[in-house]
Amino acid sequence: MRAVLFFCFFLLLLNCEDKQTKKKTTPKTEVEKPVKKEVFVDSIQEPEREFPKLNSKSAMEFFLEYDKHHKENKVRITTDFGEIDILLYNDTKFHRSNFIWLTKQGYFNGTQFYRVIDNFMVQAGNSDDKETARKRAHIGKYLLPPDTKRGYKHDRGVISMPSSEIRNPHKLASPFEFFIVCQKGGSHFLDGDYTIFGHVTRGMSVIDKISKVETDDGDWPDKNIFIRNVEILD
Repeated sequence: MRAVLFFCFFLLLLNCEDKQTKKKTTPKTEVEKPVKKEVFVDSIQEPEREFPKLNSKSAMEFFLEYDKHHKENKVRITTDFGEIDILLYNDTKFHRSNFIWLTKQGYFNGTQFYRVIDNFMVQAGNSDDKETARKRAHIGKYLLPPDTKRGYKHDRGVISMPSSEIRNPHKLASPFEFFIVCQKGGSHFLDGDYTIFGHVTRGMSVIDKISKVETDDGDWPDKNIFIRNVEILD
């Protein structure tokens, strides 16, 4: 009888797993928090279309033309923690135009800061609700080429675009998300891998507050932090 009990205890030990996870230190585009699983676009009628549905082949030509007529480069992001003003760089034209266009489409409103790491960066532009998935489906599925040779560094306060992790050896940028560096001294190990396309001109104290909230093991804030509005200033 003792032998049977010892054998069962031995099997139990073998099945135990170490649940501690090693924190990743690079931006990523996946939303890991399984709060709401119904993120598929339903049968609700699509809104009337002002622009064509984009894909990776058409996006470059679209934003090249869009850049000629839309020169705005100052935006304000209103969050649950306050306002953040950002200046977008004109020489990263595809990424600037993409951000301005998505802002005018109202895409960012209602998305969240879904990955937060203190003294590193805060990442936003995604969500776990079906409205965000519906917006993306309407806009289209596309990636942007990296633009990393402009001399910009991942200094504290810059806004950069994470690359898609799916079948993406060339680190093409995922257009819907962005991250802002809050690390003191910068996060220069990211230089050359992610496209910097602007910097914070007002509101780094807001970024710092967001970066210090409690998170789960996937770096998702325990209490959702929403982007309430993104507007163009100039």
